[in-house]
Amino acid sequence: MNTAIHFGAGNIGRGFIGGLLSRSGYHVVFADINQAIIGKLNEEKKYSIFIVDEIMEEQVIENVSGLLVEDETLIRVSEEAELITTAVGPVALPKIAACISQCIRRRKVQSIQTPINIIACENMFGASEVLKNAVMGFLDDEEKQYAETYAGFPNSVVDRIVPPGAADEKNILSVRVEPFYEWIVDGAGFKGKIPEISGMITTDKLLSYVERKLLTLNTGHAVTAYLGKIFGHESIRQSIMDEHIQECVLGAMTESGAALVRKHGFDKDAHQAYIEKILKRFKNPYLDDSVDRVGREPLRKLSQSDRLIKPILLAETFGIEPKNLMIGAAAAFRFQVDNDLQSVELQALIRKTGLRNAIMTATGLDRESHIIEKIMENYYFLETSTKKEKKN
Repeated sequence: MNTAIHFGAGNIGRGFIGGLLSRSGYHVVFADINQAIIGKLNEEKKYSIFIVDEIMEEQVIENVSGLLVEDETLIRVSEEAELITTAVGPVALPKIAACISQCIRRRKVQSIQTPINIIACENMFGASEVLKNAVMGFLDDEEKQYAETYAGFPNSVVDRIVPPGAADEKNILSVRVEPFYEWIVDGAGFKGKIPEISGMITTDKLLSYVERKLLTLNTGHAVTAYLGKIFGHESIRQSIMDEHIQECVLGAMTESGAALVRKHGFDKDAHQAYIEKILKRFKNPYLDDSVDRVGREPLRKLSQSDRLIKPILLAETFGIEPKNLMIGAAAAFRFQVDNDLQSVELQALIRKTGLRNAIMTATGLDRESHIIEKIMENYYFLETSTKKEKKN
């Protein structure tokens, strides 16, 4: 049986990539810092994924075990692994680079010439490339040459809604997921033979799929969360069922969608159907996620390469007015969650430097950009709207 190491034994890791790998015949070794989860994986050696919609389906995932990231056994396991995947979140991604570099170093010392492919399955552009650069920083010149020869870092795009919390209160390993998922990987990024994994699709046009997902699903998800937070909703479903929020979210995805159709040549009707499917996914009552979790890390999401500012810039490139996208970006600057470090940092930045400077710092836009003016205008409009909402 082939071995795969998966960094990140949280709900997304178990409910998505880890599950697909196990069902494709791999023994999956989950690597994490959570001792309770790792201990339970080694005790049970299996867990359940509940696919929830009108009809619920249970999948039992077997052939799994766990190791703590700092356990030296993990480095030895890497000798026999043919695949390493991650679902740790963009912020944590560089933190596992040292461990992965040790895996590569170990394989070089053992003169292993079988390729290993390392796929970062994160919600960000070029996640595997980011991970590769971090890993290379720990290697010497000979080790780098070995890695370039035998370690592939194909980028990928992943899409599946997996809410936090156990599906079964009696078992912390159980997880709920939606029926829909996509895992699309750059075929040219692999070293050696591309592994046969059920549910993984390879392509030579990854950028179009990355932007399709990030600037549609992730954009819509973020706008839903930020507007929902402003108007007092606790969950994504509550937010999207608010007809005013739904109108803005649909408008934002339609604006970004029109730009994506122009840039990548997507079929217009097919992309509109993709948008409608996303709205339906947000409304799934069995996957109700919190606006606080979906909206977390607003500074990252306000960068020019991410889900709020990038679609605005892309839309304007094609002469499309990003009216609703501007509202969504403005809402992100009003996101206040005390236990989210980036939210706290953003609000402190606004108080210390003023709104214009905070927008300029967060987005990297020129000070006199009309986009900053529009975001400011919508920021104050939302402030007025919420005050009226509270009075009513």
